[in-house]
This record gives sequence, C-alpha cells and structure tokens, in this order.
Amino acid sequence: MTNPTSPRRWGVVGLGRAFSLMLPTFVADPRVRLCGAADPRAEARAQFEADFGASSYASVEELYADKAIEVIYVASPHQMHGEHAISAAQSGKHVLVEKPMALSVADCTRMIDAATAAGVHLVVGHSHAYDAPIARTRALLDSGAFGAVRMIQAFYYTDYLYRPRRPEELRTGEGGGAVWNQAAHQVDIVRTLAAGRATRVRALTGNWDTARNTEGAYSALLTFEDGSFASLSYNGYGYFDSDEFCDWVGELGTRKRSGVYGVARRALASAPDAAAELALKAARNYGGASHRPAARAEAEELSHQHFGTFIVSCDRADLRPLPRGVMIYDEAGAHLDALPPPIVPRVEVIDAVERAITTGIPPRHDGRWARATLEVCAAMLESARTGRDVALQQQVALPTPAK
Repeated sequence: MTNPTSPRRWGVVGLGRAFSLMLPTFVADPRVRLCGAADPRAEARAQFEADFGASSYASVEELYADKAIEVIYVASPHQMHGEHAISAAQSGKHVLVEKPMALSVADCTRMIDAATAAGVHLVVGHSHAYDAPIARTRALLDSGAFGAVRMIQAFYYTDYLYRPRRPEELRTGEGGGAVWNQAAHQVDIVRTLAAGRATRVRALTGNWDTARNTEGAYSALLTFEDGSFASLSYNGYGYFDSDEFCDWVGELGTRKRSGVYGVARRALASAPDAAAELALKAARNYGGASHRPAARAEAEELSHQHFGTFIVSCDRADLRPLPRGVMIYDEAGAHLDALPPPIVPRVEVIDAVERAITTGIPPRHDGRWARATLEVCAAMLESARTGRDVALQQQVALPTPAK
C-alpha cells in the first residue's frame, strides 16, 4: 500500500451492516476519501455527514450526479445490487459491489456489460477470499512444493440466522438465507484454492426453524475439471461456534471474549415480533441509537479475518489457513508459516480497486469471477430443490500468477 498525494474520492450506496464492516478499512486507508453517501434512513445520513463532513442523499441518482466521485461502493440490499451497480457504471464511476454480486447470472452479465460499455472497472467484494492467509495458501500452492490440490474441506458454524434481520433477509427469493449471504465466501475461497474451473455441484440445505423460514445451513460437494473436489458446510443456527478451531479469533479478526456464547439468540429474544426485530437492527446499524464504531484491537490481538476452517489436501501436504498464518502438515511435521498482523483490515479490497484503476489490469475479483461464484450459489439452491447434480456453465479459472 502506498500513500497517495491525494486520496481517491468514494461514494457509498447503503449505510447498513456491510458498510459498517468496511468502514474501518475506509477510515484507515489513506487512499480513500469518503465524499458522499445515499441511504433512505435520515439518521444514517446525518451520522455520515457528521463523521466525514460530506454530502448525503436519499437517492442514488443524487449521489451519482456528483462528478467528483470516482468510485461507488454498492452496499445496498442484495436484490438492488444489479440496478445500483449498472447505474453507477453508466454514470462513469468505477464500482465496488458487495457480495453476492447479484441474485441471478443474467443480472451479473448485465452488470459486466454495463461496466465494459462505460470503460470502468467492476470489482466484487468483500469476500473472505481476499484474506491474507488465503492469498498466502494460494502462493504456497503456486510454488509447486506440495503437488496438486486433490481435496478441500470447508466448514463454519456461527450464529448467523439469529442476528437481527429485515423481513426480506429471511426470504430466499429476495436474497435472504445462508446460501445467498454466506456461501459466496466459502465458494470464492474454495475456487481460489482449487484454481481451476468448477464443473458440477450437489447440495442440501437446512431450514429448521419455522420462525425464521429460510436456509440456515447447507452442505455442498463441488467438483473441478481436474478431478479435485471440495466439500462446503455451513451452519448458522447458533449453537456450536467453530471459531473454537481458530483459537477463538472471530470472523473479523478480533479475539472473542468470555460470555459471548448464545448472545445472538438472547438478544433476539428481546424482539417478540418482526417490527421489534427491525427496530433492533436499525438501532444497531450505522447511525442507530445503539451503533458503536468497531473498537481497534490492541496490537498483540490483531489477526487476519477468516471464514472458518479450510483444509487443502495436496499430494505431499495438507495446508490450513489460520488467522495468523498457514499451518503446513508435511513429511517434516506440522509448522506455521506465520503472517504479520494486518495494519489496515481488508486492505486487499482497496488494493484490488486501486490496482485496476491505476494499471488497467482487471482484478481477480472482477465481474466474471464473481458471476462464477454466484452461479455456484444459485446451483446449490437448485440442487437442494431438485435433488440432482447441477452442471455449471459460467466458470472461469484463477488467473496464472505473473512470473
């Protein structure tokens, strides 16, 4: 990361949860200056203006009319990603759109075509495939020291389903549920580690709580053209917490404190109906009465973000990315290839945007890559519904690293 003479001017669409998670990155990275935002919530707009001395708008059209803004971060609800990203591109802005890219392959294609026609870059993220331990694992695989990738195991157990939600976040058709919200992370990571094109997917989903009638869990088997395969499992029902396997470092890279077990279920119990749950979510969102900026961890507690457990089985070793590096299990024994702690969280996302704009080289997480991830997620839902394997048509291989 270099310190620019003048930061790039960014606008934000949607000041909700995704924005809150990216906010520490935007604030800490000197290449970013937040200059505008659009959100329907007056309290969020007022908070943004107070925090950044910048303009805020109730509509995206007003934000896009600001010719000084160079990059738009689309963090609106999933079903709006396509519309907001396309109109941003047509306004001449580079686009960083949150995962999932959209809710259909057709919408992804329209987004790609709009960015191409406008001559702007389309970058998709954050997904945890950006995380430094995943990049380091990929570099170790590229070294050739461990042979070919044969099998990947991925699993994560969280309290996802019991965090406060808007009603549409519990409706699969509108982008709700664990597959649309969480599988994009696992699929992106597995595709990065396998490097090749996926060919087929077989999946099952779990919908076990009638009060929260959407997918709270899934398992999927993904096969690749070279014969390697990956199993992906996720459970968001809030009982077992698999951060135990990451030395109690949570998804956002900070250490979990004692007493957090079951906190999501207990908090949700204070909201007896959908209106109360919506109010609870609004209060916790950016600009809400209960919102607190993410606390900066002490230096000795800083770790990289992660998305659960991944084990990559190769011809001559197993590799396991962790929040502080990559464990290597080979003939010599088990040892950690350590990584220095992060200075700016999720800096890799800004790196990808800056590299694309300054060099003109498309980023790895471009529209075609994200469309392939979206296709897998949609195929998982289709396979679970039909009980059949689903063939994949939009897959792309990981670009070969420059020598």
